[in-house]
Amino acid sequence: MANDMPTALDLPMVDPLPEATQKYFDVCQEKLGMVPNVLRAYAFDIDKLNAFAGMYNDLMLADSALSKLEREMIAVAVSSVNKCYYCLVAHGAAVREMSGDPQLGEALVMNYRVAKISAKQRAMLDFAVKLTEASAKVEEVDRQVLRDAGFTDRDIFDIASVAGFFNMTNRVASATDMRPNDDYHAQAR
Repeated sequence: MANDMPTALDLPMVDPLPEATQKYFDVCQEKLGMVPNVLRAYAFDIDKLNAFAGMYNDLMLADSALSKLEREMIAVAVSSVNKCYYCLVAHGAAVREMSGDPQLGEALVMNYRVAKISAKQRAMLDFAVKLTEASAKVEEVDRQVLRDAGFTDRDIFDIASVAGFFNMTNRVASATDMRPNDDYHAQAR
């Protein structure tokens, strides 16, 4: 893979980027110190990039009873099951940063079951992992466990949506050999 390509595929970014896309990338550079490679990977097709970014921003950043940290925890637990290198590095860094706890980030990457998290968060991750490993086996009893832990039906929808999104993105990242930005490795250590 060429050093300037975020994936193993020969899909160069649109050049020049549309003004709105360039502005979005500039904001990423300013706030994050980089443009995440996942965005660069989608930038060969601006409609695909916009669809991806829109869904990501809605699921991960919009209002939800799930905290942003909890949504990142789901991303990491799902990505751990799927062994998605890109997402484990990028979202593991996000967990470390948001939680202020490097050990939590590492535990979730390796095995969420050893992480020091609340019983409610454990139920959330158990559900996300079951959805990842055997979605057809999710039953009412699984949703009831979440309700009993304090989640609403809307929360269950959000948990399922975040888990589903990362199952999709994990597969795209693995199929394309998407590589995380080097900066993620050292963040919040």
